Amino acid sequence: MRLSDCHNFHDFRTLAKRRLPGPIFDYIDGAADDEVTYRRNTESFDHCDLIPNVLRGVKSVDTSVVVMGQKLAVPFYCSPTALQRLFHHQGEHAVAAAAARHGTMFGVSSLGTVSLEKLRKSYSGPQVYQFYFHKDRGLNRAMMQRAKDAGVEVMMLTVDSITGGNRERDLRTGFSIPFRLNLAGMLQFAIKPQWALNYLTHERFSLPQLEEHVDMGSGAMSISRYFTEILDPSMTWDDVAEMVQHWSGQFCLKGIMSVADARRAVDIGCTGIIISNHGGRQLDGSRAAFDQLAEIVDAVGDKIDVIMDGGIQRGTHVLKALSMGAKAVGIGRYYLYPLAAAGQAGVDRALDQLKIEIERGMKLMGCTSVDQLTRENLKLR
Repeated sequence: MRLSDCHNFHDFRTLAKRRLPGPIFDYIDGAADDEVTYRRNTESFDHCDLIPNVLRGVKSVDTSVVVMGQKLAVPFYCSPTALQRLFHHQGEHAVAAAAARHGTMFGVSSLGTVSLEKLRKSYSGPQVYQFYFHKDRGLNRAMMQRAKDAGVEVMMLTVDSITGGNRERDLRTGFSIPFRLNLAGMLQFAIKPQWALNYLTHERFSLPQLEEHVDMGSGAMSISRYFTEILDPSMTWDDVAEMVQHWSGQFCLKGIMSVADARRAVDIGCTGIIISNHGGRQLDGSRAAFDQLAEIVDAVGDKIDVIMDGGIQRGTHVLKALSMGAKAVGIGRYYLYPLAAAGQAGVDRALDQLKIEIERGMKLMGCTSVDQLTRENLKLR
Protein backbone atom coordinates (compact mmCIF):
# COMPACT_ATOMS: atom_id res chain seq x y z
CA MET A 1 0.00 0.00 0.00
CA ARG A 2 1.30 3.44 -1.01
CA LEU A 3 0.26 7.01 -0.28
CA SER A 4 -1.38 7.20 -3.72
CA ASP A 5 -3.70 4.38 -2.59
CA CYS A 6 -5.10 6.56 0.22
CA HIS A 7 -8.42 8.12 -0.75
CA ASN A 8 -10.10 8.60 2.63
CA PHE A 9 -9.61 8.65 6.39
CA HIS A 10 -9.69 4.87 6.69
CA ASP A 11 -7.03 4.38 4.01
CA PHE A 12 -4.64 6.72 5.85
CA ARG A 13 -5.36 4.89 9.10
CA THR A 14 -4.55 1.55 7.47
CA LEU A 15 -1.27 2.84 6.05
CA ALA A 16 -0.30 4.37 9.40
CA LYS A 17 -1.00 1.06 11.14
CA ARG A 18 1.30 -0.72 8.71
CA ARG A 19 4.16 1.72 9.27
CA LEU A 20 4.00 2.45 13.00
CA PRO A 21 5.03 0.17 15.86
CA GLY A 22 1.91 -1.11 17.56
CA PRO A 23 2.25 0.88 20.82
CA ILE A 24 2.59 4.19 18.95
CA PHE A 25 -0.30 3.44 16.60
CA ASP A 26 -2.46 2.54 19.60
CA TYR A 27 -1.50 5.82 21.30
CA ILE A 28 -3.03 7.71 18.35
CA ASP A 29 -5.87 5.30 17.71
CA GLY A 30 -6.91 4.55 21.26
CA ALA A 31 -9.25 6.27 23.68
CA ALA A 32 -10.50 5.95 27.25
CA ASP A 33 -12.07 2.90 28.90
CA ASP A 34 -14.33 1.04 26.43
CA GLU A 35 -13.86 3.73 23.73
CA VAL A 36 -17.62 4.25 23.47
CA THR A 37 -17.35 8.03 23.17
CA TYR A 38 -14.58 7.70 20.59
CA ARG A 39 -16.89 5.66 18.33
CA ARG A 40 -19.90 7.85 19.09
CA ASN A 41 -18.08 10.99 17.91
CA THR A 42 -18.28 9.81 14.29
CA GLU A 43 -21.52 7.85 14.59
CA SER A 44 -23.33 11.00 15.75
CA PHE A 45 -23.09 12.45 12.24
CA ASP A 46 -25.01 9.46 10.86
CA HIS A 47 -28.15 10.52 12.73
CA CYS A 48 -28.40 13.75 10.78
CA ASP A 49 -29.10 13.99 7.04
CA LEU A 50 -28.24 16.74 4.56
CA ILE A 51 -31.03 18.27 2.46
CA PRO A 52 -29.61 19.73 -0.76
CA ASN A 53 -31.04 22.51 -2.92
CA VAL A 54 -30.52 22.52 -6.69
CA LEU A 55 -30.29 25.01 -9.56
CA ARG A 56 -28.49 27.58 -7.41
CA GLY A 57 -25.61 28.53 -9.72
CA VAL A 58 -22.65 26.96 -7.97
CA LYS A 59 -19.89 27.34 -10.55
CA SER A 60 -17.52 28.45 -7.79
CA VAL A 61 -17.68 28.25 -3.99
CA ASP A 62 -16.02 30.20 -1.18
CA THR A 63 -14.92 27.95 1.70
CA SER A 64 -13.36 30.70 3.81
CA VAL A 65 -14.37 31.55 7.38
CA VAL A 66 -13.28 33.97 10.09
CA VAL A 67 -12.63 32.33 13.46
CA MET A 68 -11.47 34.27 16.53
CA GLY A 69 -10.33 37.10 14.30
CA GLN A 70 -8.36 34.79 11.98
CA LYS A 71 -9.24 34.46 8.28
CA LEU A 72 -9.07 30.81 7.22
CA ALA A 73 -9.29 29.72 3.60
CA VAL A 74 -11.06 26.52 4.66
CA PRO A 75 -13.54 25.86 7.50
CA PHE A 76 -11.22 23.49 9.33
CA TYR A 77 -7.93 23.82 11.18
CA CYS A 78 -5.29 21.42 12.52
CA SER A 79 -5.94 20.99 16.24
CA PRO A 80 -2.91 20.92 18.54
CA THR A 81 -1.79 17.37 19.29
CA ALA A 82 1.07 16.04 21.39
CA LEU A 83 4.21 14.06 20.54
CA GLN A 84 4.04 14.46 16.77
CA ARG A 85 7.69 13.58 16.06
CA LEU A 86 7.04 10.17 17.56
CA PHE A 87 4.66 9.48 14.69
CA HIS A 88 6.96 10.81 11.95
CA HIS A 89 10.34 12.49 12.25
CA GLN A 90 9.01 15.64 10.48
CA GLY A 91 6.36 16.08 13.18
CA GLU A 92 4.95 19.58 13.59
CA HIS A 93 7.02 20.85 10.67
CA ALA A 94 4.97 18.69 8.31
CA VAL A 95 1.62 19.74 9.77
CA ALA A 96 2.49 23.45 9.96
CA ALA A 97 3.70 23.48 6.35
CA ALA A 98 0.56 21.73 5.11
CA ALA A 99 -1.70 24.05 7.12
CA ALA A 100 0.08 27.12 5.74
CA ARG A 101 -0.26 25.80 2.19
CA HIS A 102 -4.01 25.46 2.72
CA GLY A 103 -4.35 28.86 4.39
CA THR A 104 -5.59 27.54 7.69
CA MET A 105 -4.71 27.65 11.38
CA PHE A 106 -2.26 25.27 13.03
CA GLY A 107 -2.18 24.41 16.72
CA VAL A 108 0.99 23.91 18.78
CA SER A 109 0.67 21.78 21.90
CA SER A 110 2.50 22.40 25.15
CA LEU A 111 3.43 18.72 24.69
CA GLY A 112 4.62 19.48 21.16
CA THR A 113 7.99 18.29 19.87
CA VAL A 114 9.03 21.45 17.99
CA SER A 115 9.30 24.85 19.66
CA LEU A 116 6.49 27.31 19.04
CA GLU A 117 9.09 30.00 18.19
CA LYS A 118 10.61 27.90 15.44
CA LEU A 119 7.19 27.12 13.99
CA ARG A 120 6.07 30.76 14.19
CA LYS A 121 9.18 31.92 12.31
CA SER A 122 9.10 29.18 9.69
CA TYR A 123 5.47 29.05 8.58
CA SER A 124 2.82 31.59 7.64
CA GLY A 125 -0.77 31.60 8.75
CA PRO A 126 -2.39 31.94 12.18
CA GLN A 127 -1.04 29.86 15.03
CA VAL A 128 -2.81 28.80 18.19
CA TYR A 129 -0.96 27.69 21.31
CA GLN A 130 -2.60 25.05 23.49
CA PHE A 131 -1.58 24.61 27.08
CA TYR A 132 -2.72 23.10 30.35
CA PHE A 133 -3.24 24.72 33.73
CA HIS A 134 -0.34 23.96 36.09
CA LYS A 135 -0.17 24.09 39.86
CA ASP A 136 2.68 26.56 39.43
CA ARG A 137 0.87 29.80 38.53
CA GLY A 138 4.20 31.39 37.60
CA LEU A 139 4.69 28.65 35.01
CA ASN A 140 1.27 29.41 33.52
CA ARG A 141 2.13 33.10 33.16
CA ALA A 142 5.57 32.29 31.75
CA MET A 143 4.10 30.00 29.09
CA MET A 144 1.57 32.62 28.05
CA GLN A 145 4.24 35.30 27.85
CA ARG A 146 6.42 33.03 25.75
CA ALA A 147 3.56 32.51 23.31
CA LYS A 148 2.86 36.26 23.15
CA ASP A 149 6.55 37.02 22.53
CA ALA A 150 6.59 34.44 19.72
CA GLY A 151 3.68 36.14 17.95
CA VAL A 152 1.01 33.52 18.58
CA GLU A 153 -2.43 34.89 17.64
CA VAL A 154 -4.73 32.66 19.71
CA MET A 155 -4.34 31.17 23.18
CA MET A 156 -6.15 27.89 23.83
CA LEU A 157 -6.59 26.45 27.32
CA THR A 158 -7.58 22.79 27.49
CA VAL A 159 -10.01 22.40 30.39
CA ASP A 160 -11.04 18.74 30.18
CA SER A 161 -7.65 17.25 31.14
CA ILE A 162 -7.04 18.03 34.80
CA THR A 163 -6.13 14.35 35.02
CA GLY A 164 -5.31 11.80 32.35
CA GLY A 165 -7.92 9.48 30.88
CA ASN A 166 -7.80 5.70 31.38
CA ARG A 167 -6.27 4.59 28.09
CA GLU A 168 -6.09 0.85 28.43
CA ARG A 169 -4.36 0.21 25.11
CA ASP A 170 -1.33 2.10 26.45
CA LEU A 171 -1.45 0.10 29.67
CA ARG A 172 -1.37 -3.15 27.72
CA THR A 173 1.69 -2.18 25.68
CA GLY A 174 3.47 -0.21 28.39
CA PHE A 175 3.58 2.88 26.18
CA SER A 176 4.78 6.01 27.95
CA ILE A 177 7.19 8.91 27.57
CA PRO A 178 9.98 8.08 28.41
CA PHE A 179 9.46 4.59 26.94
CA ARG A 180 8.68 1.92 29.51
CA LEU A 181 7.59 -0.86 27.18
CA ASN A 182 6.68 -4.36 28.25
CA LEU A 183 7.83 -7.41 26.27
CA ALA A 184 4.82 -7.33 23.94
CA GLY A 185 5.44 -3.65 23.25
CA MET A 186 9.12 -4.19 22.52
CA LEU A 187 8.32 -6.94 20.04
CA GLN A 188 6.04 -4.53 18.17
CA PHE A 189 8.93 -2.09 17.80
CA ALA A 190 11.24 -4.88 16.65
CA ILE A 191 9.06 -5.77 13.68
CA LYS A 192 8.95 -2.14 12.45
CA PRO A 193 12.69 -1.35 12.09
CA GLN A 194 12.15 1.52 9.63
CA TRP A 195 10.44 3.57 12.33
CA ALA A 196 13.33 2.97 14.72
CA LEU A 197 15.86 3.95 12.03
CA ASN A 198 14.07 7.25 11.37
CA TYR A 199 13.71 7.94 15.09
CA LEU A 200 17.38 7.36 15.81
CA THR A 201 18.83 9.18 12.79
CA HIS A 202 16.92 12.46 13.11
CA GLU A 203 16.78 15.26 15.65
CA ARG A 204 16.65 14.10 19.25
CA PHE A 205 13.12 13.79 20.61
CA SER A 206 12.24 16.54 23.08
CA LEU A 207 9.35 18.58 24.45
CA PRO A 208 10.69 22.14 24.01
CA GLN A 209 7.64 23.93 25.43
CA LEU A 210 8.20 22.20 28.77
CA GLU A 211 11.90 21.41 29.02
CA GLU A 212 12.74 24.67 30.81
CA HIS A 213 10.09 24.03 33.45
CA VAL A 214 9.55 20.26 33.85
CA ASP A 215 12.28 17.61 33.87
CA MET A 216 10.94 14.89 31.61
CA GLY A 217 14.27 13.30 30.80
CA SER A 218 16.10 10.36 32.36
CA GLY A 219 12.84 8.86 33.53
CA ALA A 220 12.24 11.69 35.96
CA MET A 221 8.79 12.53 34.69
CA SER A 222 6.44 10.57 32.44
CA ILE A 223 3.55 12.00 30.46
CA SER A 224 1.09 10.27 32.79
CA ARG A 225 2.82 11.72 35.86
CA TYR A 226 2.79 15.13 34.19
CA PHE A 227 -1.00 14.98 34.10
CA THR A 228 -1.40 13.62 37.63
CA GLU A 229 1.30 15.59 39.45
CA ILE A 230 1.95 18.85 37.59
CA LEU A 231 -1.52 19.88 36.40
CA ASP A 232 -3.88 21.49 38.87
CA PRO A 233 -7.25 19.79 39.42
CA SER A 234 -8.32 22.68 41.66
CA MET A 235 -8.56 25.05 38.66
CA THR A 236 -11.68 27.22 38.79
CA TRP A 237 -13.44 29.77 36.61
CA ASP A 238 -11.81 32.55 38.63
CA ASP A 239 -8.36 31.17 37.72
CA VAL A 240 -9.25 31.10 34.03
CA ALA A 241 -10.78 34.58 34.14
CA GLU A 242 -7.47 35.89 35.42
CA MET A 243 -5.64 34.22 32.55
CA VAL A 244 -8.04 35.64 29.98
CA GLN A 245 -7.40 39.13 31.31
CA HIS A 246 -3.65 38.57 31.43
CA TRP A 247 -3.57 37.41 27.79
CA SER A 248 -5.81 40.29 26.62
CA GLY A 249 -6.36 38.82 23.17
CA GLN A 250 -8.07 35.94 21.40
CA PHE A 251 -8.60 33.27 24.06
CA CYS A 252 -10.57 30.04 23.70
CA LEU A 253 -11.42 27.15 25.99
CA LYS A 254 -11.14 23.63 24.57
CA GLY A 255 -13.26 20.94 26.19
CA ILE A 256 -16.55 22.76 26.76
CA MET A 257 -19.52 20.37 26.63
CA SER A 258 -22.38 22.04 28.53
CA VAL A 259 -24.49 25.14 27.93
CA ALA A 260 -23.73 26.35 31.45
CA ASP A 261 -19.99 26.23 30.82
CA ALA A 262 -20.38 27.92 27.45
CA ARG A 263 -22.20 30.79 29.13
CA ARG A 264 -19.49 31.08 31.78
CA ALA A 265 -16.86 31.28 29.02
CA VAL A 266 -18.73 34.26 27.56
CA ASP A 267 -19.00 35.88 30.99
CA ILE A 268 -15.23 35.79 31.63
CA GLY A 269 -14.39 37.29 28.24
CA CYS A 270 -13.36 34.32 26.09
CA THR A 271 -13.63 34.90 22.35
CA GLY A 272 -14.07 31.26 21.41
CA ILE A 273 -15.02 27.85 22.75
CA ILE A 274 -14.31 24.42 21.34
CA ILE A 275 -16.96 21.82 21.99
CA SER A 276 -14.85 18.72 22.48
CA ASN A 277 -14.53 15.52 24.49
CA HIS A 278 -10.82 15.21 23.66
CA GLY A 279 -11.45 12.64 20.95
CA GLY A 280 -12.97 10.29 23.50
CA ARG A 281 -9.64 10.08 25.33
CA GLN A 282 -10.78 11.47 28.68
CA LEU A 283 -14.28 10.72 30.02
CA ASP A 284 -15.73 7.68 28.28
CA GLY A 285 -19.50 7.76 28.11
CA SER A 286 -19.59 11.51 27.60
CA ARG A 287 -21.74 12.96 24.84
CA ALA A 288 -20.49 13.52 21.31
CA ALA A 289 -19.53 17.09 20.46
CA PHE A 290 -21.83 17.19 17.42
CA ASP A 291 -24.79 16.16 19.58
CA GLN A 292 -24.14 19.13 21.89
CA LEU A 293 -23.52 21.64 19.12
CA ALA A 294 -27.06 22.92 18.44
CA GLU A 295 -28.02 23.79 22.02
CA ILE A 296 -24.70 25.50 22.71
CA VAL A 297 -24.90 27.53 19.49
CA ASP A 298 -28.46 28.53 20.39
CA ALA A 299 -27.32 29.65 23.83
CA VAL A 300 -24.15 31.61 23.01
CA GLY A 301 -23.53 31.52 19.26
CA ASP A 302 -24.30 35.21 18.87
CA LYS A 303 -21.78 36.16 21.57
CA ILE A 304 -18.77 33.90 21.01
CA ASP A 305 -17.23 31.78 18.23
CA VAL A 306 -18.39 28.19 18.65
CA ILE A 307 -16.11 25.54 17.16
CA MET A 308 -16.26 21.77 17.52
CA ASP A 309 -13.94 18.83 17.09
CA GLY A 310 -14.24 15.07 17.37
CA GLY A 311 -15.06 12.38 14.84
CA ILE A 312 -14.52 14.37 11.63
CA GLN A 313 -13.75 11.88 8.87
CA ARG A 314 -15.49 13.35 5.81
CA GLY A 315 -16.24 16.66 4.16
CA THR A 316 -19.93 15.97 4.74
CA HIS A 317 -19.24 15.83 8.49
CA VAL A 318 -17.80 19.33 8.24
CA LEU A 319 -20.86 20.51 6.28
CA LYS A 320 -23.19 19.12 8.94
CA ALA A 321 -21.28 20.87 11.72
CA LEU A 322 -21.27 24.17 9.84
CA SER A 323 -24.98 23.83 9.05
CA MET A 324 -25.68 23.23 12.74
CA GLY A 325 -23.95 26.50 13.58
CA ALA A 326 -20.26 25.80 14.15
CA LYS A 327 -17.92 28.53 12.85
CA ALA A 328 -15.29 25.89 11.97
CA VAL A 329 -14.14 22.42 12.98
CA GLY A 330 -10.87 21.09 14.36
CA ILE A 331 -9.26 17.91 13.07
CA GLY A 332 -6.81 15.70 14.96
CA ARG A 333 -6.58 12.04 14.04
CA TYR A 334 -7.64 13.08 10.54
CA TYR A 335 -4.14 14.51 9.96
CA LEU A 336 -2.19 12.36 12.44
CA TYR A 337 -2.71 9.13 10.48
CA PRO A 338 -1.46 10.75 7.24
CA LEU A 339 1.47 12.27 9.15
CA ALA A 340 2.43 8.84 10.46
CA ALA A 341 1.95 7.28 7.04
CA ALA A 342 3.97 9.72 4.93
CA GLY A 343 5.00 12.92 6.70
CA GLN A 344 4.19 16.22 5.02
CA ALA A 345 3.16 14.53 1.78
CA GLY A 346 0.55 12.57 3.72
CA VAL A 347 -0.83 15.60 5.56
CA ASP A 348 -0.96 17.61 2.31
CA ARG A 349 -2.88 14.85 0.58
CA ALA A 350 -5.35 14.49 3.47
CA LEU A 351 -6.06 18.23 3.71
CA ASP A 352 -6.43 18.41 -0.07
CA GLN A 353 -8.98 15.63 0.01
CA LEU A 354 -10.97 17.25 2.81
CA LYS A 355 -11.03 20.59 0.99
CA ILE A 356 -12.16 18.91 -2.25
CA GLU A 357 -14.89 17.00 -0.41
CA ILE A 358 -16.16 20.21 1.20
CA GLU A 359 -16.18 22.09 -2.11
CA ARG A 360 -17.96 19.22 -3.87
CA GLY A 361 -20.44 18.91 -1.01
CA MET A 362 -21.21 22.64 -1.04
CA LYS A 363 -21.91 22.53 -4.77
CA LEU A 364 -24.19 19.53 -4.35
CA MET A 365 -25.92 21.34 -1.47
CA GLY A 366 -26.50 24.41 -3.65
CA CYS A 367 -24.32 26.68 -1.48
CA THR A 368 -21.66 29.06 -2.75
CA SER A 369 -20.43 30.24 0.66
CA VAL A 370 -20.21 28.79 4.14
CA ASP A 371 -22.75 31.25 5.57
CA GLN A 372 -25.41 29.72 3.29
CA LEU A 373 -25.19 26.45 5.24
CA THR A 374 -28.03 26.55 7.80
CA ARG A 375 -30.22 24.15 9.73
CA GLU A 376 -32.69 24.29 6.86
CA ASN A 377 -30.16 22.02 5.16
CA LEU A 378 -30.42 19.40 7.93
CA LYS A 379 -32.93 16.83 9.11
CA LEU A 380 -32.43 14.81 12.29
CA ARG A 381 -33.59 11.21 12.08
